Order: sequence, then C-alpha cells, then structure tokens
Amino acid sequence: MRLIPAFLILFFAMVACSEKPEMPKTFNLLIGTYTGSGSDGIYQLSYTTKTGALADPELVAATSNPSFLAIAADGKNVYSVGEDESGTVSAWQWNNEGKLSLINEVPSYGKHPCFVDVHDDLLSVANYSSGNGGIVGLSDNGGILKAFKSYQHYGSSRNEERQNAPHAHFSRFSKEGRFLYVIDLGIDQVLAYPITEGKLGAATTALSLEPGDGPRHLTFHPTKDQVFVINELSNTIVSATVDTTTGAFTKVDRKSTLPEGFNGESFCADIHISNDGQFLYGSNRGHQSIAIFEVGSAATLEFLGTESTRGDWPRNFVISPDDEFLIVANQESDNIVSFKRDKETGLLEYTGSEMTVSKPVCLKFLPSNPQGQSDTKSGS
Repeated sequence: MRLIPAFLILFFAMVACSEKPEMPKTFNLLIGTYTGSGSDGIYQLSYTTKTGALADPELVAATSNPSFLAIAADGKNVYSVGEDESGTVSAWQWNNEGKLSLINEVPSYGKHPCFVDVHDDLLSVANYSSGNGGIVGLSDNGGILKAFKSYQHYGSSRNEERQNAPHAHFSRFSKEGRFLYVIDLGIDQVLAYPITEGKLGAATTALSLEPGDGPRHLTFHPTKDQVFVINELSNTIVSATVDTTTGAFTKVDRKSTLPEGFNGESFCADIHISNDGQFLYGSNRGHQSIAIFEVGSAATLEFLGTESTRGDWPRNFVISPDDEFLIVANQESDNIVSFKRDKETGLLEYTGSEMTVSKPVCLKFLPSNPQGQSDTKSGS
C-alpha cells in the first residue's frame, strides 16, 4: 500500500477545514409612497450586503397613496393602505411578471388610514383622521374579508392644533397575537385590545403618555418583554416592560431624540430596534436625522448621538435582515439613503448609495422573493 506524504495530508485537511468566503446576498425592499407628484404606487428595489448599494426602483403596483405596507410572513401577499379621505385597504399577490396583482380592495371605514399590520389570518388598520380602526379576517388566498371588527376612540389632549380629536396612528398585533396595540396620537395613549377567536375585546390603557407627547409608533424588543414608544410631538422615546398576560406596559425610561442645544422644529416619525436588541433608532423630521440609543438589559436608554439622513423629512426606515445596514426614506427630498451599521457601537456611516423615489414614506423588506431572487428573513 502506498503511503500519502504527511505534507499532503496536512494540505488537504487545511483545504477541507477552510471556510469559503461568504457571498453577498441581495435583499428586496418594497416602497410605499404618496402619489400624484411623481409616484404611481408601490415600488420595489434591491440592495446588496457587500456594499449596501441600492438598485433602480421598479413600479410593482399602481395604486393611490400606499403610505404604509404590511407583508405576510411567507411573502406571498402584500397589504397597503390607501391614505385618502375615503380610506381603503388593498390585498396583493405576486404574479408571474414579478408585479403585484390586486386581489381585492375594501373600505377602511375611516379617513386617511396610515398603518396596516398582518398576523396569521388577521389584518389590522388604523385610520388617522377619524380616530378609528379595526381588524378583519383574511381568506385562503390572502384576500381581505368584509366583516370588520372595529373600534372608535374619543377625546383630545393638550396640543390644540394636533390633538383636538383622536388620531389612531398605529396598530400592531402583539408577538403572540393575543393583543392589538393601538397608538392614538390625539389622546396620548397606547390602548390594548384583547383578541379572542378573531374578535376585539374591550380596550384597556396599556400606557398613558405625558400630555402633549403625541405618541406615533412602537417597536418590541426581539427577545425580551420590552417595548419602545416614540412620541412625535415631544421628540422623545419611552421604554417600558410588557405584561404579556394583561397587555399592560410599565414605564422604565424616557429620553429625548434630539441633541442638546437644538432649538428648531422637529417631529419624530419611526422607530426600530436592531435584531440583536442592543441598539434603538428613531427618525427626526426637522432635525433630519436618525437618533441612536444603546438599550440596557432592563430597557434603559443611553443616547449615543444622531446621524444626518442626507435628506429632508426622514419618515420611515428599516434595518436590514442581516443587521448590517439601515435604510431611510426621506419624504420631502425624494431620496432613499443607505447607511452601514457598526454592530459593536450601533453607529451609522453613509455608504454613498442613495436612490431617487418620489415621496417615499414606507420601507418593508420582503421575507423572501416570490420570483426566487433571494432567500432571506424579514426585517421589521
């Protein structure tokens, strides 16, 4: 029997054990817009994990004012609001041409719907101007049924211009789907609606904010029973713990999203937490920045600073599924901008990549591409 030289054995072992370099992935991003001044509906673009470069956007659905989007867990269905005086909600599915085909469109039963969420076979919608909303079932093909279970808010708060009536600005299902959390900017409250067999129970106040805060959005910690609420009118973020049995929030911390010394006008918009739960981000419209916080183990917040969004009126933003990039939609300057995330510090660095889209106001990653161009997890 011939013996293999020792150096060859070592060489083959090194080759077998060496790691192949990770290939760049491409993620697909949907863009909701305000239409009528250059945009025609919902767009799609892709970006690569190697550089954060954004590709040219493509119109995938023509529709009026799809200012907020939700995507089914399997990526096969997309839902959009029609933020008009007579509000609508639309269900879409991917066709063979890589576009979105309309399944059906139903009334939102309110004025200017601004948020939509989906959990299993239920969909929720919040109507800003009329201060109401509800949940509705979904059919087997993802279509929206017609039997809404609705709620109506009442009241006002301190800011006479913005809070003279209720304004439901956000509605999201809890992680396990037991509660629907509705943020009402007009009455400074986060309300918890229990859900039983697809029906809404009586609301309780999960969290009362300070008068004039004007709460807008929230995000849940990815692994802990913690929540973070961003306040549009006071430019603050409130952290809290979550009682998953009662739905109640208990306040932990409160921090400004603006640096010391800034005296201009600004309004918070969106909020997201990194997938590892270590860093929190909020958008400042007016200061034109992303505020960056480190999250303590007990939901305390440490303000790390801000990063310019290189545009005007940063509305919505997303963290990429791989936690490597943060992408911002600047509504008034018609641009979408990519930033590299430092996973150790949470800080952001401009990649040099941006794309022109008219009035971009919502960004959502597809959990998978129905056309087979990517195989990724969703970033919320």
